[in-house]
Amino acid sequence: MKAIIFGANGQDGHYLTQLLLKNNIEVIAVSRSGNFIKTNITNYEEVSLLIKNSQPNFIFHLAANSTTWHSALFENHQTIATGTLNILEAVKEFSPHSKVFISGSGLQFLNTGNPIKETDPFVANDAYSIGRIQSVYAARYFRTLGIKVYVGYFFNHDSPLRSERHVTKKISEAAKRIAAGSNEKLEIGDISVIKEWSFAGDIVQGIWLFINQDKIFEANISSGIGYSIKEWVETCFGLIGKNFEDYIIHNQNFISAHKILISDNTLIKSIGYLPKINLKDLAKMLINK
Repeated sequence: MKAIIFGANGQDGHYLTQLLLKNNIEVIAVSRSGNFIKTNITNYEEVSLLIKNSQPNFIFHLAANSTTWHSALFENHQTIATGTLNILEAVKEFSPHSKVFISGSGLQFLNTGNPIKETDPFVANDAYSIGRIQSVYAARYFRTLGIKVYVGYFFNHDSPLRSERHVTKKISEAAKRIAAGSNEKLEIGDISVIKEWSFAGDIVQGIWLFINQDKIFEANISSGIGYSIKEWVETCFGLIGKNFEDYIIHNQNFISAHKILISDNTLIKSIGYLPKINLKDLAKMLINK
């Protein structure tokens, strides 16, 4: 069996590659960076040639610039939305047996502060969500043409592979440096913000479970459990034996787009998904890596 991963160089691509190899599946890893195949997901000819020649059993579209910045508008539209169309049209024409997974985001839904359901309305509140929303409608259209295409909506999930651009890693790396003797101050925004803190390795287990069934085709792949940023900071600094209040500066100019961003994961649990790594386990992983 074969699988193509577009976006293999990200954290999800890394853990998914490991999982597939353990299941004796040949991985065709594609990424614009790193030592991977350089097929351009925004170019239909290149994508269709790869799919036609490889005849994969599975295709995973994980490629994106993980940011909501407006400056990435065109990049993410091409990678996410156009990339989705390229994959699905190529599958329809050359490899209709392939199962396709498209990654989505909790950010593309209307957020009322309640756990977000797959049936909640979409709202394009940022440049990133535009491409995500368009890719879902493309998936729904190609599903009517007989293509088995799955959309998994992700919420916050992390691993040691994250960069310090993400608050989870920013906090854990600061804690490690302080444990080693640094006198730095960690500047962060509203620590009452609540989000999910899943492990990327658990999330890809959910992807694999999801794409290997035919009952549901859109689902939150998530823990459904929310913790505040304060709880994450307390956990990380607790692991190094420090009082976090001695090391942070509250910057009121750092404003989160959401006070609460958590999911209702009832649907994915109905097919047997159960994350294993909790908040403290994840903190230990990042602090002790």
